[in-house]
Amino acid sequence: MKSSKIEKFEDLIIWQKSKDLSFMAYEKFRSHKDYSFRDQILRAAVSVMNNIAEGFERSGNKEYSRFLFISKGSCGEFRSMLYLGKELGYLNDKEFASFYQQSMEISKMLYSLIKRL
Repeated sequence: MKSSKIEKFEDLIIWQKSKDLSFMAYEKFRSHKDYSFRDQILRAAVSVMNNIAEGFERSGNKEYSRFLFISKGSCGEFRSMLYLGKELGYLNDKEFASFYQQSMEISKMLYSLIKRL
């Protein structure tokens, strides 16, 4: 799926969006005292961007797809943690909605990319 315009994973809009999501999650939860929650939600967010990058660097669309599916799964894990965070009072409605919308957009983009591969 690598075209002449996209030479490295950093060129991918989907990777850029997932990096932004990870950064925002770190900004929100960096100093959170519930260490188990913080570590899990941050690992999920970072997994999204890292699996896009790792898959891109692998050889062949089959390998790439496999890592994109892992990334998509991490999007789901991130959203699941958002629900828990909201219920525990770690996120307000606006924060939840923003994170949720971003992760859904990334998940849809991942699905589209997987289908094209």
